[in-house]
Amino acid sequence: MDSGQHAVRQRPGILRTLLGLLVMVAFVFVLSWLLRTFVFQAYEIPSGSMEETIMTGDMVFAEKVSYLFRDPEPGDIVTFKDPEIPGRILIKRCIAVGGQTVDINDEDGLVYVDGEPLSEPYVDGKPSYRLAGGVVYPYTVPEGHVWVMGDNRTNSQDSRFFGAVPVSSVTGRGALVYWPLNDFKLLD
Repeated sequence: MDSGQHAVRQRPGILRTLLGLLVMVAFVFVLSWLLRTFVFQAYEIPSGSMEETIMTGDMVFAEKVSYLFRDPEPGDIVTFKDPEIPGRILIKRCIAVGGQTVDINDEDGLVYVDGEPLSEPYVDGKPSYRLAGGVVYPYTVPEGHVWVMGDNRTNSQDSRFFGAVPVSSVTGRGALVYWPLNDFKLLD
């Protein structure tokens, strides 16, 4: 090329541009699917079973990474597959794990695990009562299962109703209320 000639750069063709756009869109969809499947999931809370900790209508992120390395522990807020309605996910607090014994004293409204009353500031003073169901107390949680209860004990169908749930049905750990902004907080 002599000094008087200039190289002309051609613009990519429309087909090449569309192909690049399709690849980028596919990448975004695959990445979002991977994040949703293996890292976190967003949920809208449909009921008051976890009030005052999580309010009806709050949007919550549940993270899935923790339970790749450990099982749920008492105090964790967990999401899990509803044992009664296929495809529905519930959110409750893990109260006891496999091998622990749960009892509920209807007289004092307290939950006992292994004979000790739980300190549960998150129930906001609401009593816990036994619910009509197939659960006989004291109840020993089977290995590989967790006992879950809503923080709003007077308005929650939980393990008192359907028994312990398998750890294999736990889908994540409630980590963050992100909407509405005035309810924004980390969950403990």
